[in-house]
Amino acid sequence: MGKIIAVANQKGGVGKTTSSINLAASLAALEYRTLLVDADPQANATSGVGFDPKDISNSIYECMVDGINAQDIILPTNILPHLDLMPSHIDLVGAEVEMINLPNREEKMKDALRPLAELYDFIIIDCSPSLGLITVNALTAAHSVIIPVQCEYFALEGLGKLLNTVKIIQSRLNEELEIEGILLTMYDVRLRLSNQVVEEVKLHFQQLVFDTIIPRNVKLSESPSFGIPVILHDAESKGSISYLNLAREIVEKNIEVLNGTGNEEPEDAAA
Repeated sequence: MGKIIAVANQKGGVGKTTSSINLAASLAALEYRTLLVDADPQANATSGVGFDPKDISNSIYECMVDGINAQDIILPTNILPHLDLMPSHIDLVGAEVEMINLPNREEKMKDALRPLAELYDFIIIDCSPSLGLITVNALTAAHSVIIPVQCEYFALEGLGKLLNTVKIIQSRLNEELEIEGILLTMYDVRLRLSNQVVEEVKLHFQQLVFDTIIPRNVKLSESPSFGIPVILHDAESKGSISYLNLAREIVEKNIEVLNGTGNEEPEDAAA
């Protein structure tokens, strides 16, 4: 079984989609079979790997609401041989209302994704900036959650609420769910505030914080406009190197799970 990881934080602008795209691309570059799931109605992860959401006929919306087989909507990205996409569409905005009366409505994404875990080493879910039903679905489907936290003044605002939601999901819907790690993003070494936030988050959450910190980086900001991850836009940029390091950190943490799938660790991933 592969590892399903949700990237979630109800605060907007913390780097969820950037992290989802570039983590998935970095795992694929390390030759792990990776599926990027766009669970955000804005569909930025879909456009970020080269697809126009307007051209998407079947998306995760049809999968959750209409019960379409998840394998039938997966698209090969053609930018990295080990990276596939489960796209999103603006229709996902209405999914929460349409699902409200469905039985087991919190488990629709789990029903779709868990069978796919046999086909992939990693499934990365880009969540929307909310704690609504779609995000609850993602956390119910996932084995773990990455929480991006920007190195800015309101960094810890809302983090307690998200952690409380995770506890509720753990107790009622998904006992397996664990915190993969807290990812510090938008770090600017020149700012005293950024360093203070890093210190404060590490003080409060200690081992939960990833060693890798994602810096502010022009190439990270540019790459979505080209419809490619930063590793294909500028492989030597600080942003690209940081997400590769994050991917290696996650691989190292999950190597026993990966080996349990019969996968041998690629030499690059052990570097």
